[in-house]
Amino acid sequence: MRDKYDREVNYLRISVTDLCNLRCRYCMPAEGVKKLPQCSTLTHEEIVEITRAAAELGVNKVRITGGEPLVHRGIVQLCRDIGAIPGIRDMAMTTNATLLAPLAPQLKEAGINRINISLDTLDAEKYKSITRGGCLDDALAGIHAALECGMSPVKLNAVLIGGFNDNEIEKLCALTIDLPVEMRFIELMPIGDNREFGEGAYIPNTTVLERLPELAPMKTDDGVASLFALPGARGRVGLISPLSHEFCSRCSRLRLTSDGYLKPCL
Repeated sequence: MRDKYDREVNYLRISVTDLCNLRCRYCMPAEGVKKLPQCSTLTHEEIVEITRAAAELGVNKVRITGGEPLVHRGIVQLCRDIGAIPGIRDMAMTTNATLLAPLAPQLKEAGINRINISLDTLDAEKYKSITRGGCLDDALAGIHAALECGMSPVKLNAVLIGGFNDNEIEKLCALTIDLPVEMRFIELMPIGDNREFGEGAYIPNTTVLERLPELAPMKTDDGVASLFALPGARGRVGLISPLSHEFCSRCSRLRLTSDGYLKPCL
C-alpha cells in the first residue's frame, strides 16, 4: 500500500481508547478529555476487523496506543487477537507504564515485544506535577517489569521542556549506562495549551548533545530517532526532532482513532 507521495504504508497505530489515568500538562487539560459515548467508540471486534483489513493491504506492524491503552478493559485479549492476524509480524505499545507492572508478562505472551514508555523526569514531585497526580514509582516498576519479561527494545520518551526537565538531561541519559533502554528526547510540540511552561519551554534537541558531548552517533535503525550512545553504555540515547528536523518524508504510518477515523498524520 502506497500513498500519493509513493511512501509505503505498512504501520498502523491503533488508539484503543481516548481515556487516560494521567493528565500530563503538555497533553490534555486538567479535567481530561470529554469521554466519548460508548456507541461512538470502536468495539474489540471492530478493531480486530479493521486491523485484519489493513494487514490484507500490506500493514505488518501495529502499535497499540491511547489515551492510555492499559485502561482499556480486555487489553490483553485484544493484543492476542491482533497478534494472531495473518501478516502482522510486529506489535508494540505506547504507555505511561503506571499500570504496566502486573500486566507486562501477559502482554509479552500476547505478542507485545516492543514498548515505549513516557518518562519526563526522575524527580517524584516533578513527575506528580507534570502528570497531575501520577506516581513515579509505579512508572519505574512498569519499566523494570517490561525489561524483566523480555520486552525489547524498551524506549523511554521524555518531552524536553526548558525550565522543567532540561536540568535532568544528564541524569536521564545515565539510565542507559546500566539498563538496556533507549532514552529518547522529544521536542515539545505546539499542541494544546503549553503557555504555562513559558516562552523558553521549547528547546531543540541539540541541547542534549551540547550537555553531553561524549555521546557518539550510532547507525540509525529507526525512521524517527537519531541515535547516540555514551561510552560503555548498555543502552542508547535517541533524539526525535519533529520541529527542527522534520521526518515526514520517511513516515510509513496510518493512525486509527478510538472513534473509528483513519488519519495519515498526527
